[in-house]
Amino acid sequence: MLIIKNLYVSTQEKEILSGVNLEVKSGEIHAVMGPNGSGKSTLAFSLSGHPKYQITKGEINLDENNICEETPDERARKGLFLANQYPVAIPGLTVQSFLWQVYKKRNPPKAAHLGGQVKNDSIMSLIEFRKWIEAQAKALSLKPELLKRGLNDGFSGGEKKKIEILQMLVFNPKYIILDEIDSGLDIDAIKKIAQTIAKVAKDRNIGVIIITHYSRILKFLKPDKVHIMSTGKIIKSGGWEMVEKVESQGYSFEN
Repeated sequence: MLIIKNLYVSTQEKEILSGVNLEVKSGEIHAVMGPNGSGKSTLAFSLSGHPKYQITKGEINLDENNICEETPDERARKGLFLANQYPVAIPGLTVQSFLWQVYKKRNPPKAAHLGGQVKNDSIMSLIEFRKWIEAQAKALSLKPELLKRGLNDGFSGGEKKKIEILQMLVFNPKYIILDEIDSGLDIDAIKKIAQTIAKVAKDRNIGVIIITHYSRILKFLKPDKVHIMSTGKIIKSGGWEMVEKVESQGYSFEN
């Protein structure tokens, strides 16, 4: 379980989060909605360990371990994955090579008793991996030739978001944080991404936190719980009725 307890976060001496509480079980999908400046993205970055954001109080417990003092890579190794709103480009490093390295890092060969290496039949070879990743790209309507280009180099906004989802599939985390993964996407791309996330959450028993302004992606994801964030804390939680309330009256309610 991912448990956020009374979390306070500041950046540049300004308090952004002021007592966030949230519990996400394996396999659950939680949506966090709220107006600009409410602290949604700060929550995402704080969970992933971004050094710009200082946790001044509270805990982030990942499977009963407080990870507040751990670095982003340590949190990632423990199964936390953040899909960025603005993925960076890395020219010269192909998407395919990057994803293969991620796969190998997440699936190291098992050591034999005598110190050698043994083959794990559940681990794909490079050829098998290429076929698999091409199939995943096709399912997302992502052109296969993009896999041979530099990571996010010259990609459209929608293509970058789909590459983030490919990374998620390869990484196979315990918990996924999606920071406005739907921004700038057309309805077809939103549907494909949402369906992929929903299937992964169910099939792999992965907990999901999706941060969004809009209900479009939630109609395909069907979150278990919806939380409304305002002035650095969660002020309301419920089911789909929370989405309907936002659609009908915006974020004007406080209670």
